[in-house]
Amino acid sequence: MASSTGDGVSEKGKNSKKTKSQMDESELLSVPDGWKEAPFTKDDNPRGLMEESSFATLFPKYREAYLKECWPLVEKALGEVHIKATLDLIEGSISVCTSKKTYDPYAIVRGRDLIKLLARSVPFEQAVRILLDDMACDIIKIGTLVRNRERFVKRRQRLIGPKGSTLKALELLTNCYVMVQGNTVSALGPFNGLKEVRKVVMDTMKNIHPIYNIKTLMIKRELSKDTDLRSQSWERFLPKFRHKNLAKRREPKKKSVKKEYTPFPPAQPENTVDKELATGEFFLRESVKKRKKLEEVKVKQAEALTKKQEERNKAFIPPKEKPLMKKSAKVSTEGKLDIEALKEKVKKAKTKRLGAPPVNPAPPPSGNMNKKQRSKTKKKR
Repeated sequence: MASSTGDGVSEKGKNSKKTKSQMDESELLSVPDGWKEAPFTKDDNPRGLMEESSFATLFPKYREAYLKECWPLVEKALGEVHIKATLDLIEGSISVCTSKKTYDPYAIVRGRDLIKLLARSVPFEQAVRILLDDMACDIIKIGTLVRNRERFVKRRQRLIGPKGSTLKALELLTNCYVMVQGNTVSALGPFNGLKEVRKVVMDTMKNIHPIYNIKTLMIKRELSKDTDLRSQSWERFLPKFRHKNLAKRREPKKKSVKKEYTPFPPAQPENTVDKELATGEFFLRESVKKRKKLEEVKVKQAEALTKKQEERNKAFIPPKEKPLMKKSAKVSTEGKLDIEALKEKVKKAKTKRLGAPPVNPAPPPSGNMNKKQRSKTKKKR
Protein backbone atom coordinates (compact mmCIF):
# COMPACT_ATOMS: atom_id res chain seq x y z
CA MET A 1 0.00 0.00 0.00
CA ALA A 2 1.25 3.45 -0.93
CA SER A 3 1.27 5.94 1.93
CA SER A 4 -1.07 8.81 1.12
CA THR A 5 -0.49 12.45 2.11
CA GLY A 6 -2.96 14.74 3.90
CA ASP A 7 -4.38 15.97 0.59
CA GLY A 8 -5.06 12.43 -0.53
CA VAL A 9 -2.42 12.37 -3.27
CA SER A 10 -0.17 9.30 -3.27
CA GLU A 11 3.64 9.53 -3.42
CA LYS A 12 3.77 7.25 -6.46
CA GLY A 13 1.59 9.68 -8.39
CA LYS A 14 3.92 12.56 -7.57
CA ASN A 15 7.03 10.66 -8.67
CA SER A 16 5.38 9.62 -11.93
CA LYS A 17 4.45 13.26 -12.68
CA LYS A 18 8.07 14.39 -12.04
CA THR A 19 9.52 11.74 -14.37
CA LYS A 20 7.04 12.68 -17.11
CA SER A 21 7.93 16.39 -16.85
CA GLN A 22 11.65 15.58 -17.00
CA MET A 23 11.14 13.40 -20.07
CA ASP A 24 9.09 16.10 -21.80
CA GLU A 25 11.78 18.74 -21.19
CA SER A 26 14.53 16.49 -22.53
CA GLU A 27 12.46 15.74 -25.65
CA LEU A 28 11.78 19.43 -26.22
CA LEU A 29 15.45 20.39 -25.85
CA SER A 30 16.74 17.75 -28.27
CA VAL A 31 16.52 18.90 -31.90
CA PRO A 32 16.82 16.34 -34.72
CA ASP A 33 19.78 16.67 -37.09
CA GLY A 34 19.18 18.66 -40.27
CA TRP A 35 15.95 20.28 -38.99
CA LYS A 36 15.37 23.94 -39.85
CA GLU A 37 12.54 26.27 -39.01
CA ALA A 38 10.40 27.30 -41.95
CA PRO A 39 11.06 30.91 -43.10
CA PHE A 40 8.50 33.62 -42.33
CA THR A 41 6.78 34.63 -45.62
CA LYS A 42 4.18 37.21 -46.66
CA ASP A 43 1.47 34.54 -46.61
CA ASP A 44 1.92 34.24 -42.83
CA ASN A 45 1.02 37.93 -42.37
CA PRO A 46 -0.74 39.24 -45.53
CA ARG A 47 -2.25 42.37 -43.88
CA GLY A 48 1.07 43.71 -42.55
CA LEU A 49 1.64 45.63 -39.32
CA MET A 50 -0.87 47.85 -37.52
CA GLU A 51 1.49 50.57 -36.28
CA GLU A 52 4.86 52.01 -37.25
CA SER A 53 7.83 51.29 -34.98
CA SER A 54 11.31 52.82 -35.19
CA PHE A 55 14.76 52.65 -33.55
CA ALA A 56 17.70 55.06 -33.63
CA THR A 57 21.32 54.96 -32.51
CA LEU A 58 24.28 57.36 -32.46
CA PHE A 59 27.62 56.69 -34.16
CA PRO A 60 31.08 58.22 -33.51
CA LYS A 61 32.65 60.84 -35.77
CA TYR A 62 35.33 58.52 -37.19
CA ARG A 63 32.61 56.19 -38.63
CA GLU A 64 31.06 58.95 -40.73
CA ALA A 65 33.28 58.43 -43.81
CA TYR A 66 32.73 54.64 -43.86
CA LEU A 67 28.94 54.95 -43.41
CA LYS A 68 28.75 57.43 -46.31
CA GLU A 69 30.45 54.90 -48.60
CA CYS A 70 28.39 51.84 -47.64
CA TRP A 71 25.03 53.60 -47.08
CA PRO A 72 23.54 52.68 -50.51
CA LEU A 73 24.25 49.01 -49.74
CA VAL A 74 22.62 49.34 -46.29
CA GLU A 75 19.47 50.87 -47.83
CA LYS A 76 19.35 48.09 -50.43
CA ALA A 77 19.71 45.31 -47.83
CA LEU A 78 17.01 46.80 -45.56
CA GLY A 79 14.77 47.53 -48.56
CA GLU A 80 14.50 43.80 -49.25
CA VAL A 81 12.86 43.42 -45.82
CA HIS A 82 10.75 46.60 -46.44
CA ILE A 83 12.42 48.72 -43.77
CA LYS A 84 13.35 52.39 -44.26
CA ALA A 85 16.74 53.64 -43.04
CA THR A 86 17.89 57.28 -42.64
CA LEU A 87 21.41 58.62 -42.01
CA ASP A 88 21.66 62.00 -40.22
CA LEU A 89 25.22 63.33 -40.47
CA ILE A 90 24.41 66.58 -38.60
CA GLU A 91 23.21 64.83 -35.43
CA GLY A 92 25.41 61.76 -36.01
CA SER A 93 22.61 59.19 -35.83
CA ILE A 94 21.09 56.31 -37.82
CA SER A 95 17.40 55.40 -37.59
CA VAL A 96 15.27 52.55 -38.98
CA CYS A 97 11.48 52.33 -39.18
CA THR A 98 8.83 50.00 -40.60
CA SER A 99 6.71 50.78 -43.67
CA LYS A 100 3.29 49.73 -44.94
CA LYS A 101 4.82 46.87 -46.90
CA THR A 102 6.57 45.34 -43.87
CA TYR A 103 5.08 41.95 -43.04
CA ASP A 104 7.72 40.42 -40.73
CA PRO A 105 7.34 41.91 -37.22
CA TYR A 106 10.87 40.81 -36.20
CA ALA A 107 12.48 42.55 -39.18
CA ILE A 108 12.62 45.89 -37.33
CA VAL A 109 14.59 44.26 -34.47
CA ARG A 110 17.10 42.90 -36.98
CA GLY A 111 17.35 46.36 -38.53
CA ARG A 112 18.04 47.83 -35.08
CA ASP A 113 20.83 45.26 -34.53
CA LEU A 114 22.29 46.09 -37.95
CA ILE A 115 22.66 49.82 -37.21
CA LYS A 116 24.08 49.03 -33.75
CA LEU A 117 26.77 46.81 -35.28
CA LEU A 118 27.63 49.42 -37.91
CA ALA A 119 28.02 52.05 -35.17
CA ARG A 120 30.39 49.70 -33.25
CA SER A 121 32.90 49.49 -36.19
CA VAL A 122 31.68 46.13 -37.53
CA PRO A 123 32.19 46.06 -41.34
CA PHE A 124 29.08 45.99 -43.55
CA GLU A 125 29.95 42.56 -45.05
CA GLN A 126 29.65 40.97 -41.59
CA ALA A 127 26.83 43.15 -40.20
CA VAL A 128 24.43 42.23 -43.09
CA ARG A 129 24.41 38.60 -41.86
CA ILE A 130 22.17 39.70 -38.95
CA LEU A 131 19.23 39.84 -41.38
CA LEU A 132 19.38 36.03 -41.75
CA ASP A 133 17.12 33.82 -39.60
CA ASP A 134 19.85 31.76 -37.89
CA MET A 135 21.95 34.81 -36.90
CA ALA A 136 21.94 36.90 -33.73
CA CYS A 137 24.23 39.51 -32.21
CA ASP A 138 25.49 40.43 -28.75
CA ILE A 139 27.22 43.66 -27.73
CA ILE A 140 29.16 43.05 -24.48
CA LYS A 141 30.11 46.12 -22.43
CA ILE A 142 33.52 45.63 -20.79
CA GLY A 143 34.43 49.22 -19.89
CA THR A 144 33.07 49.11 -16.34
CA LEU A 145 34.33 45.62 -15.40
CA VAL A 146 37.88 46.76 -14.50
CA ARG A 147 38.59 49.96 -12.57
CA ASN A 148 42.29 50.42 -13.36
CA ARG A 149 42.76 51.64 -16.95
CA GLU A 150 46.17 50.03 -17.50
CA ARG A 151 44.88 46.68 -16.25
CA PHE A 152 41.83 46.99 -18.50
CA VAL A 153 44.00 47.61 -21.59
CA LYS A 154 46.21 44.59 -20.78
CA ARG A 155 43.23 42.25 -20.34
CA ARG A 156 41.59 43.51 -23.52
CA GLN A 157 44.85 42.89 -25.40
CA ARG A 158 44.98 39.40 -23.85
CA LEU A 159 41.56 38.70 -25.38
CA ILE A 160 42.83 39.74 -28.85
CA GLY A 161 46.12 37.83 -28.48
CA PRO A 162 49.38 38.20 -30.43
CA LYS A 163 48.48 39.29 -33.99
CA GLY A 164 44.82 38.46 -33.23
CA SER A 165 45.49 34.72 -32.85
CA THR A 166 43.35 34.25 -29.70
CA LEU A 167 40.39 36.07 -31.27
CA LYS A 168 40.73 34.00 -34.46
CA ALA A 169 40.72 30.74 -32.47
CA LEU A 170 37.59 31.88 -30.61
CA GLU A 171 35.87 32.70 -33.91
CA LEU A 172 36.68 29.27 -35.38
CA LEU A 173 35.43 27.37 -32.31
CA THR A 174 32.19 29.35 -31.85
CA ASN A 175 31.40 30.08 -35.56
CA CYS A 176 30.97 33.75 -34.57
CA TYR A 177 32.48 37.01 -35.77
CA VAL A 178 34.01 38.91 -32.83
CA MET A 179 35.04 42.58 -32.95
CA VAL A 180 36.83 44.27 -30.02
CA GLN A 181 36.40 48.04 -30.23
CA GLY A 182 36.90 50.51 -27.38
CA ASN A 183 34.83 49.58 -24.34
CA THR A 184 32.63 46.99 -26.11
CA VAL A 185 32.95 43.57 -27.76
CA SER A 186 30.56 42.94 -30.66
CA ALA A 187 29.76 39.31 -31.50
CA LEU A 188 27.72 38.02 -34.45
CA GLY A 189 26.74 34.38 -35.00
CA PRO A 190 24.48 31.54 -33.80
CA PHE A 191 22.95 31.59 -30.31
CA ASN A 192 25.10 28.79 -28.85
CA GLY A 193 28.27 30.47 -30.08
CA LEU A 194 27.27 33.85 -28.64
CA LYS A 195 26.76 32.24 -25.24
CA GLU A 196 30.32 30.86 -25.30
CA VAL A 197 31.79 34.17 -26.54
CA ARG A 198 30.17 36.10 -23.68
CA LYS A 199 31.52 33.59 -21.15
CA VAL A 200 35.07 33.84 -22.53
CA VAL A 201 34.99 37.67 -22.61
CA MET A 202 33.65 37.98 -19.06
CA ASP A 203 36.19 35.47 -17.70
CA THR A 204 39.04 37.30 -19.45
CA MET A 205 38.06 40.58 -17.79
CA LYS A 206 37.98 38.68 -14.44
CA ASN A 207 41.68 37.78 -14.95
CA ILE A 208 41.08 34.22 -16.26
CA HIS A 209 43.21 33.61 -19.35
CA PRO A 210 41.16 32.85 -22.53
CA ILE A 211 43.39 29.88 -23.39
CA TYR A 212 41.69 27.82 -20.65
CA ASN A 213 38.23 28.40 -22.11
CA ILE A 214 39.50 27.78 -25.64
CA LYS A 215 40.91 24.43 -24.50
CA THR A 216 37.53 23.37 -23.05
CA LEU A 217 35.76 24.47 -26.25
CA MET A 218 38.11 22.32 -28.34
CA ILE A 219 37.38 19.27 -26.17
CA LYS A 220 33.62 19.91 -26.36
CA ARG A 221 33.84 20.16 -30.14
CA GLU A 222 35.49 16.75 -30.38
CA LEU A 223 33.04 15.17 -27.91
CA SER A 224 30.01 16.49 -29.81
CA LYS A 225 31.08 14.52 -32.88
CA ASP A 226 30.63 11.23 -31.00
CA THR A 227 26.97 10.13 -31.05
CA ASP A 228 27.29 7.93 -27.94
CA LEU A 229 28.70 10.72 -25.75
CA ARG A 230 26.11 13.34 -26.69
CA SER A 231 23.62 12.19 -24.06
CA GLN A 232 26.27 11.69 -21.33
CA SER A 233 27.88 14.25 -19.03
CA TRP A 234 31.29 15.59 -20.14
CA GLU A 235 32.62 16.59 -16.73
CA ARG A 236 35.17 13.76 -16.62
CA PHE A 237 36.67 14.84 -19.97
CA LEU A 238 36.79 18.60 -19.33
CA PRO A 239 39.92 20.00 -17.59
CA LYS A 240 39.59 21.59 -14.16
CA PHE A 241 41.78 24.65 -13.81
CA ARG A 242 42.41 26.02 -10.34
CA HIS A 243 43.68 29.47 -9.50
CA LYS A 244 47.15 29.16 -7.96
CA ASN A 245 48.60 32.26 -6.34
CA LEU A 246 52.28 31.31 -6.23
CA ALA A 247 53.59 34.77 -5.43
CA LYS A 248 54.18 35.09 -1.70
CA ARG A 249 53.06 38.19 0.11
CA ARG A 250 55.93 40.47 1.03
CA GLU A 251 56.32 40.94 4.75
CA PRO A 252 56.67 44.53 5.98
CA LYS A 253 59.95 45.67 7.51
CA LYS A 254 58.32 47.10 10.60
CA LYS A 255 55.79 44.70 12.06
CA SER A 256 53.28 46.36 14.32
CA VAL A 257 52.47 44.16 17.30
CA LYS A 258 48.94 44.60 18.56
CA LYS A 259 48.62 45.28 22.24
CA GLU A 260 46.30 43.29 24.43
CA TYR A 261 42.87 44.82 24.79
CA THR A 262 42.17 46.44 28.18
CA PRO A 263 38.88 48.12 29.04
CA PHE A 264 40.66 50.69 31.22
CA PRO A 265 41.91 53.94 29.68
CA PRO A 266 45.68 54.63 29.53
CA ALA A 267 47.36 56.50 32.40
CA GLN A 268 47.69 60.26 32.09
CA PRO A 269 51.16 61.59 31.18
CA GLU A 270 53.19 62.98 34.12
CA ASN A 271 53.34 66.72 34.54
CA THR A 272 56.67 68.59 35.09
CA VAL A 273 55.68 69.19 38.73
CA ASP A 274 55.03 65.45 39.20
CA LYS A 275 58.46 64.61 37.75
CA GLU A 276 60.17 67.13 40.08
CA LEU A 277 58.32 65.69 43.07
CA ALA A 278 59.43 62.16 42.12
CA THR A 279 63.14 63.17 41.84
CA GLY A 280 63.06 65.59 44.82
CA GLU A 281 63.99 68.69 42.80
CA PHE A 282 60.75 70.40 43.75
CA PHE A 283 61.97 70.97 47.30
CA LEU A 284 65.36 72.47 46.29
CA ARG A 285 66.13 76.18 46.23
CA GLU A 286 65.99 78.17 43.02
CA SER A 287 69.73 78.91 43.15
CA VAL A 288 70.52 75.18 43.35
CA LYS A 289 68.14 74.47 40.45
CA LYS A 290 69.81 77.13 38.30
CA ARG A 291 73.27 75.72 39.15
CA LYS A 292 72.17 72.21 38.10
CA LYS A 293 70.77 73.51 34.82
CA LEU A 294 74.01 75.39 34.06
CA GLU A 295 76.05 72.27 34.77
CA GLU A 296 73.88 70.21 32.38
CA VAL A 297 74.28 72.88 29.68
CA LYS A 298 78.06 72.91 30.13
CA VAL A 299 78.23 69.09 29.85
CA LYS A 300 76.23 69.19 26.60
CA GLN A 301 78.47 71.96 25.21
CA ALA A 302 81.61 69.98 26.07
CA GLU A 303 80.24 66.89 24.25
CA ALA A 304 79.38 68.96 21.18
CA LEU A 305 82.89 70.52 21.14
CA THR A 306 84.59 67.12 21.30
CA LYS A 307 82.46 65.83 18.39
CA LYS A 308 83.29 68.86 16.24
CA GLN A 309 87.01 68.53 17.04
CA GLU A 310 86.97 64.87 16.01
CA GLU A 311 85.32 65.73 12.70
CA ARG A 312 87.94 68.43 12.03
CA ASN A 313 90.82 66.08 12.87
CA LYS A 314 89.54 63.48 10.36
CA ALA A 315 90.76 65.70 7.48
CA PHE A 316 94.38 65.58 8.79
CA ILE A 317 94.53 61.78 9.16
CA PRO A 318 96.55 60.39 6.16
CA PRO A 319 94.95 57.58 4.17
CA LYS A 320 96.40 54.07 4.30
CA GLU A 321 98.88 53.42 1.50
CA LYS A 322 98.76 50.18 -0.44
CA PRO A 323 101.90 47.96 -0.53
CA LEU A 324 104.04 48.32 -3.71
CA MET A 325 106.02 45.07 -3.46
CA LYS A 326 104.26 43.28 -6.27
CA LYS A 327 104.81 46.07 -8.77
CA SER A 328 108.59 46.28 -8.07
CA ALA A 329 108.91 42.52 -8.60
CA LYS A 330 107.18 42.81 -11.96
CA VAL A 331 109.46 45.68 -13.02
CA SER A 332 112.62 43.71 -12.11
CA THR A 333 111.48 40.67 -14.07
CA GLU A 334 110.63 42.81 -17.08
CA GLY A 335 114.10 44.42 -16.94
CA LYS A 336 115.80 41.04 -16.90
CA LEU A 337 113.82 39.85 -19.87
CA ASP A 338 114.70 42.96 -21.85
CA ILE A 339 118.49 42.52 -21.25
CA GLU A 340 118.45 38.92 -22.40
CA ALA A 341 116.51 39.86 -25.55
CA LEU A 342 119.04 42.59 -26.37
CA LYS A 343 121.92 40.15 -26.03
CA GLU A 344 120.30 37.76 -28.47
CA LYS A 345 119.65 40.58 -30.95
CA VAL A 346 123.30 41.68 -30.82
CA LYS A 347 124.50 38.14 -31.48
CA LYS A 348 122.20 37.81 -34.48
CA ALA A 349 123.35 41.17 -35.89
CA LYS A 350 127.01 40.12 -35.70
CA THR A 351 126.36 36.96 -37.67
CA LYS A 352 124.46 38.88 -40.39
CA ARG A 353 127.32 41.43 -41.03
CA LEU A 354 129.36 40.81 -44.19
CA GLY A 355 132.97 39.79 -43.57
CA ALA A 356 132.54 39.55 -39.79
CA PRO A 357 134.02 36.45 -38.12
CA PRO A 358 131.56 33.95 -36.71
CA VAL A 359 130.66 34.30 -33.08
CA ASN A 360 131.50 30.67 -32.24
CA PRO A 361 133.97 29.47 -34.97
CA ALA A 362 134.37 25.77 -35.42
CA PRO A 363 137.80 24.43 -34.27
CA PRO A 364 140.07 23.11 -37.10
CA PRO A 365 140.97 19.46 -37.23
CA SER A 366 143.92 18.58 -34.92
CA GLY A 367 145.77 16.23 -37.34
CA ASN A 368 146.52 18.78 -40.13
CA MET A 369 147.46 21.70 -37.80
CA ASN A 370 151.13 22.80 -37.61
CA LYS A 371 153.00 23.83 -34.49
CA LYS A 372 152.71 27.52 -35.41
CA GLN A 373 148.93 27.29 -35.89
CA ARG A 374 148.51 25.56 -32.52
CA SER A 375 150.55 28.26 -30.75
CA LYS A 376 148.44 30.98 -32.33
CA THR A 377 145.19 29.40 -31.15
CA LYS A 378 146.61 29.06 -27.64
CA LYS A 379 147.54 32.76 -27.56
CA LYS A 380 144.06 33.76 -28.72
CA ARG A 381 142.55 31.73 -25.95
